[in-house]
Amino acid sequence: MPVFTRFSRSPQPGIPGAEAETERDERAEVLAEEVGTPGSGSRLARLRTWRTRHPRAARALRLTTTTVAAVLVLGALLLPNTLPAVEPDRFLRIPAEAVVGAVVMLALPRRPRLAAAVLYGLGLTALTTVNLLDMGFNEYLGRGFNAALDWDLLPDAQAYVEDTLGGGVATAAAVGAVVLVLLVAAVMVAATIRLADVLARHRPRATKGALLAGTAWVTCSALGLTLFGGPIASERGAGALRVHAQRTVESLRDEAAFMKQSKADTFGNTPPGQLLPDLRGKDVIFTFIESYGRSAVEDPVMAPGVDRTLDTSTEALAKAGFHARSGWLTSATYGGSSWLGHSTTMSGLWIDNQRRYRTVTAGDHLTLTKAFQKTGAWDTVGVMPGVQKGWPEEKWYGLGKLYDAFDLGYRGPKFSWSTMPDQYALEAFQRRVHGKKRDKPLMSFVILTSSHQPWAPLPEMVGWDELGDGSVFDAIQKAGEKASDVITDTTKSRQEYGKSIQYSVTSLTQWLERYGTDDTVLVFLGDHQPIARVSGDRASRDVPVSIVAKDPKVLDKVAGWNWTEGLKPDRDAPVWKMSAFRDRFLTAFGSTPHPS
Repeated sequence: MPVFTRFSRSPQPGIPGAEAETERDERAEVLAEEVGTPGSGSRLARLRTWRTRHPRAARALRLTTTTVAAVLVLGALLLPNTLPAVEPDRFLRIPAEAVVGAVVMLALPRRPRLAAAVLYGLGLTALTTVNLLDMGFNEYLGRGFNAALDWDLLPDAQAYVEDTLGGGVATAAAVGAVVLVLLVAAVMVAATIRLADVLARHRPRATKGALLAGTAWVTCSALGLTLFGGPIASERGAGALRVHAQRTVESLRDEAAFMKQSKADTFGNTPPGQLLPDLRGKDVIFTFIESYGRSAVEDPVMAPGVDRTLDTSTEALAKAGFHARSGWLTSATYGGSSWLGHSTTMSGLWIDNQRRYRTVTAGDHLTLTKAFQKTGAWDTVGVMPGVQKGWPEEKWYGLGKLYDAFDLGYRGPKFSWSTMPDQYALEAFQRRVHGKKRDKPLMSFVILTSSHQPWAPLPEMVGWDELGDGSVFDAIQKAGEKASDVITDTTKSRQEYGKSIQYSVTSLTQWLERYGTDDTVLVFLGDHQPIARVSGDRASRDVPVSIVAKDPKVLDKVAGWNWTEGLKPDRDAPVWKMSAFRDRFLTAFGSTPHPS
């Protein structure tokens, strides 16, 4: 305390009254803390000695530290939430949050100022974290991160990385993400404390600077002044947090509204005898091809090969007596979360997030697949080579029997995320299910996985009689591209994605040529577009959908849909929301509405 008293009363020649008093107070506060900290005397002495011996280096260090702190804070406040928007001109703005923060720091005494600086730094950490999450979600799922819904997807993301790049990489990525957040927090808090200290030490000049910055911000905002296509007066940070808060609140409200919506069903009380009467006796197969999106058919890089495959397959099917009609559906998801596309198509409800999915699958809303089971006229099965753990949704889908990754007898290698090639999965489906004699026709729900990202290594077609237990794919898998090489290369990703769609379509249509009968009806579609890096930043959410049958009466039932002949839908073919398909399909094949 005596040291504090002498220091606080020492004269400050050359500094005007108010500024001298402010600087004396600040130095006194700092010194009081140092004196009260065990061992601080020696550290302070060493620091003073170094400063005395190296004044220029000390000054340069102070300026560098302050400059880096300012750059970090301004960068966090102005950071966009999409990768394409990260351009140098985006950081040439005046952030309102910086002006307000400076005013608050200048107005507070030391201890409250320190607490405010820590809270400000943690706020910048939260802002940076949600912006980085937005970047990742926009890159892969075509939408921003939702704090109310998307935490459940992070374990799935880790599982995907583990299946794609290995368990070591997945663990390192998870640990790295945690360390990164902690590091950002430490750096941001240190930066805000540093800037708050500098502002306090130079309060008069800092006050003038804050006043000038605030005046400039208000002027630019009032006049709508822009620079490089964006407003000079920015409130990017506060706006981003506000958007996330609103998104969270809206999601919570949506859950209650969706729960009511899911209980209302146009066909919920339809008697079994009035469901799907025009398909009785037919073997109906609903097949989803992973990531089969509109970009595969129209993008200049992928489309030539995919279109050639669709045209060739259309001709081959026609020779076998099959004909097709194709259109477009707008998927409820994008880039991933395939189960949202599956459940939207089958339920007739718009299921675009995990909470809606959990809500609807916990209820008894009638799915299209369950409608077949409800009639009692079909056996119902699911073929899910991507399922490797318990799957309670089996009951909601109305599947009497489920064949997962462990039920199909595959002994060959995995192809990245995909547990087995589509050709093998379809052949196993034929051997174990479709090819067996039964008293009733069969309704099958098949999910193909070979076109799942990262599209490396890819399987190749082999002779159908050579498939065996899948060991034939060993050499093909070893000779394929490495996932790590493709996933980091946009051009390769697009090329390999196109090849994967060609493979999946070829596998499915050759299977139909080989094993289809006069009573086979195949409905196949994509679940969503591939990730934005492959499909493009402004790609639609549309996916192709096709109905294939030998019996002309089946296609006559959907003639009013005005779909394109063949497997490739025209650009101007009808586009429906994916949630509209169930009711249109049920209606087309004679079902009578009885709302629940």
